[in-house]
Amino acid sequence: MGFFEQYKFLIIPFSTWFFIQLFKVIWDLIVTHKFDFKRILGAGGMPSSHSAVVTSLATMIGKTQGLTSPIFALSVIFACVVMYDAAGVRRAAGKQAKLLNKLIETPGLTNLQVQEKLVEVLGHTPIQVFAGALIGIIVGIILG
Repeated sequence: MGFFEQYKFLIIPFSTWFFIQLFKVIWDLIVTHKFDFKRILGAGGMPSSHSAVVTSLATMIGKTQGLTSPIFALSVIFACVVMYDAAGVRRAAGKQAKLLNKLIETPGLTNLQVQEKLVEVLGHTPIQVFAGALIGIIVGIILG
């Protein structure tokens, strides 16, 4: 068994994450004409790399272990929790950060001194999560 085959359950999901994040960096460069390397590790945006990672892994597990295996059930539940968090909790936190940043920047409203702005792009819209999940399933089917 070769290195790739031995570690494909790590290599394929992490590679999927890396290429989606790289796509986001390149897309931002095209749209904003600014290179933002922080984007490679940042959360949020289209498509959801978190969703792609967990669905590619679940798909690969389903292919190799069977759709009725306990490990496949675990991976599907894990994927659902991650995707729910991406579109729910983290998205809400991003909306709150945006509102707080606006409040702090409003002259005369507050005397707060802030070192840095809160990160606003934390979560995903349901469409971003769906797109990431679809990419993950396709990658898992083709490469897994």
